[in-house]
Amino acid sequence: MTEFEALYAQKKGTLNDCLKAIHSHARVCFAGDGNQPNTVLEHLHEIAPRVEDVHCIKGHEGNFQCVTDPAMNGHISFTTFLYGRTLMEGQKNRNVSFVPSDICDYGSFMAQYRPRNVFVAAVSPMDERGYFCVGLTNMWESDCFPTCDTIILEVNPRLPRVKGGLRINIRDVTVLMEVDYPPLIVPDAETTDIEEKIGENVAELVRDGDTIQLGIGSMPNAVGHHLMDKKDLGLHTEMFTSIMGEMIRKGVITGARKNYNKGLHIGCFAGGDLALYDTLATNPAVRLQPTRVAVNPAEISRNDNLVSINTIIEMDITGQVCSESIGPTQFSGTGGAFCFAFGALHSKGGKGVLAFQAATKKGVSKIASQLKPGAAVSIPRNYVDYVVTEYGIAHLRGRSVKERALALIGIAHPEAREELRRYAKEQFIIV
Repeated sequence: MTEFEALYAQKKGTLNDCLKAIHSHARVCFAGDGNQPNTVLEHLHEIAPRVEDVHCIKGHEGNFQCVTDPAMNGHISFTTFLYGRTLMEGQKNRNVSFVPSDICDYGSFMAQYRPRNVFVAAVSPMDERGYFCVGLTNMWESDCFPTCDTIILEVNPRLPRVKGGLRINIRDVTVLMEVDYPPLIVPDAETTDIEEKIGENVAELVRDGDTIQLGIGSMPNAVGHHLMDKKDLGLHTEMFTSIMGEMIRKGVITGARKNYNKGLHIGCFAGGDLALYDTLATNPAVRLQPTRVAVNPAEISRNDNLVSINTIIEMDITGQVCSESIGPTQFSGTGGAFCFAFGALHSKGGKGVLAFQAATKKGVSKIASQLKPGAAVSIPRNYVDYVVTEYGIAHLRGRSVKERALALIGIAHPEAREELRRYAKEQFIIV
């Protein structure tokens, strides 16, 4: 038995051992979605009667009683920079609060303001050198880990090792437990005919050899479908998704023409199908980087010809963008929306693209006279470049408010255009 194997046997415990390692006033960092320790989180509410003021950060996935149960008040609470439905419910029950932050800053903000002292993650099995790997996320984990003196691991044989993922040595582990559950699968969202048309419009803005960033969902998937005939695309993204894995396997994404990180596929976390995870684990060109590095706008802009493609919730006719709230109700988070908008705008030959269906399923125009009262401005209008709907492409960079309004009205849903023009005239934006 090697030293590492002996330490592993010594530190191997049960779920109860893992829960016992979390005490009152702990500042807990749970790894993000792909490496979220589901077993500990499913049972965390059980320690509430014996603890107080346990503060946690976690990703937005999962429906856990410790997040939603009002009985957790005063015992266990959470903050996050990206909401999901469960976290929204937790806020209503006063267990969760939102931290306004770009994804590149969240980890360092947490480390500075409220340093973590407990780190909990699901990891791939230990290698011959005694290291486990947090391989599907590098968002806040590498910023928070250094201050933690209690390390709790769920060792899962189904989780991949990915180059650049946070490595944890068995010597630093407090307690571990063995688990066996499937990795997080993010199903492909079905695309509509309208989204495919928008994807076709976006593809006109992407040239062979460009470096791309795509978001997640049916709209980015539609864009990906229409990029399959491109050659030697590069990848510098926030999230690795299934469509990106497919593009790597088909040789659409090669990174061969990148001026920066040439030949490498850069991202910060992953969510997709098993084929994606296999690609990330086996392709030597894949690199997981911390968000403070890869989603830093200055780092993004070092990539020439960077084309960032994201979607939105709504925007006004001057270019202000909301991609995270519905009025005052926090729906998701800023994520990397501003970071990539700024980075693409300052990339040599770069383009920042916002692609979305002109109206919601309820027929409400996403290009509005004004943002809804209380809506968060995720991307200030100064940093909006290209806007794409099924009705065309509006280029806003360098344009006046008058020119912007006319261009956006021209690609808005036809039923909304008359009202938008009326408002623009009333405000003396257009004549």
